[in-house]
Amino acid sequence: MSVDLVGFVGVVLVAYLVPGPDFLVVLRSATEHPAKGRAAALGAQAGLCVHMLAAALGLSLVAARSPAVFDAVRLLGAAYLVHLGIRALLAARRAARPAGGPGLPDARPSADGRGAGRGRWRSGFSEGLLTNVLNPKAALFFLSVLPQFVHGGGGGGGGGTMTRQIFLLGTLDVLIGVAYWFALVAVAARLRAFLARPRVRHRWELTTGWLFVAIGAGIAAAA
Repeated sequence: MSVDLVGFVGVVLVAYLVPGPDFLVVLRSATEHPAKGRAAALGAQAGLCVHMLAAALGLSLVAARSPAVFDAVRLLGAAYLVHLGIRALLAARRAARPAGGPGLPDARPSADGRGAGRGRWRSGFSEGLLTNVLNPKAALFFLSVLPQFVHGGGGGGGGGTMTRQIFLLGTLDVLIGVAYWFALVAVAARLRAFLARPRVRHRWELTTGWLFVAIGAGIAAAA
């Protein structure tokens, strides 16, 4: 089995360094709470695993060759990003109101700390998962970019060999992403105290909200 690992790692690193919807989801989650940021990161990579399995099984190819299916996924993804944007804009509106005390929403005392933690984890993971599962660019990466680094083997076992290579490269992509997202979460977590200021929080939520809406609208309008 021959795989161009060096070339593939280089392409993956460049792809992660170019911000996309998953970057915004992980970053915003991390500034709410580090645990939510890590959950969003794991959810985003779980979404990539879904695309990896689909590519290995040939489902991505079927979807790409069916404009109706591809457009449905694209529009669902766009709608979900707009939904996240509206939620952020509503959060910005709440942040602009006089509050009873300083701090992020997570800083308020909770009668059930474990319940709050589970809620943050579920929210972050689902946001990361849906963002990448409904991201057509993630599907196209596994369909068009990844196969360029896969080399078919000779003989009747070529199909199985290519499937193993897809899983190998896809798993490497996911692991690189986990390390990258966790590093981003560690950096973003240091901004929480700064973002706890109501005026700053308002501007942050407003900015991320409109970015989500703009990205969603751009995806929906794409031909």
